[in-house]
Amino acid sequence: MKLENIPSPIIIQDFITESGALYSSLPLSFTLAGKPLYTAPIVLVNHALTGNANVTGENGWWNDLIGEAKTIDTNQYTVLAFNVPGNGNDSFLIENYQDFTTRDIAKIFIKGLKALSIEKVFAIIGGSVGGGVAWEILALEPNITEHLIPIATDWKSTDWMIANCFLQEQILNNSSKPIEDARIHAMLCYRSPESFKEKFQRTINQDLLIFNIESWLAHHGKKLQQRYQLASYKLMNQLLKTIDITRNSEDFETLISKSNAAIHIVAINSDLFFTPKENLETYNELKKFKNNVFYSEIDSVHGHDAFLIEYKQLDHLLAGIFKAETIAK
Repeated sequence: MKLENIPSPIIIQDFITESGALYSSLPLSFTLAGKPLYTAPIVLVNHALTGNANVTGENGWWNDLIGEAKTIDTNQYTVLAFNVPGNGNDSFLIENYQDFTTRDIAKIFIKGLKALSIEKVFAIIGGSVGGGVAWEILALEPNITEHLIPIATDWKSTDWMIANCFLQEQILNNSSKPIEDARIHAMLCYRSPESFKEKFQRTINQDLLIFNIESWLAHHGKKLQQRYQLASYKLMNQLLKTIDITRNSEDFETLISKSNAAIHIVAINSDLFFTPKENLETYNELKKFKNNVFYSEIDSVHGHDAFLIEYKQLDHLLAGIFKAETIAK
């Protein structure tokens, strides 16, 4: 696989956020994988809350989906991924996290595409908050992609989502171990009761004399604390809370009817965070005014995190998009 990691970030200058905050200089770092830029269809991959632009290769968080002969085949596509400025991956942090909404990140990514002289991509794909950013990009630039693939996400944060993000924010601002404690709560949103039952069966950790579910949650909290910054967590949580393509804008139908892109909604039947019911409502709304809209569900006990676990199902659901393109060539 040809990997082209360009170390120098794009510098976004004089960026004014939706809330009116001015950032004179924002670094936008990114990775490129697969075919050299401008020689193949481009797939833009948006990362989730604690993710980054390292989507493929040895340490890639989606390397079961993206790579040589994988669903998104790096022998056929150019894979581009941006780091959300402030996600901590390039030592740049944003302290005033409330300055930003998901739409701001979408605008920054669009500026990044323009800086790379990319007018149109083949697909924009993202899970969770990354999918929310994808929706926001489409609403801002209706003709920027042929395919929009939002996975385990929606075009807006629901009251349930906002409530959980509010609790996350309270923990991050008030706990003596903010990252660890917030992560423990978040894991309850990312998984499902059935997933925990299947994995732990109320068993005891004999070394610690606590339930295995407790030691597992504590382990995840400590692990994130070791690799993640508090400012980054606060920012990414704020983005999860503020997904809404209609905020201070036009209504859903007006915005999306401007786009000819095929929209492939992928829900997870056990997702407690972005529920399949909410995704089906979005699909049914889209069907009223748009033909090239598709809905599918990952069948999994694992809840929201299934988009990082159920690769075979994802491959099956996405093959028609990515493999049809390669056959057509």
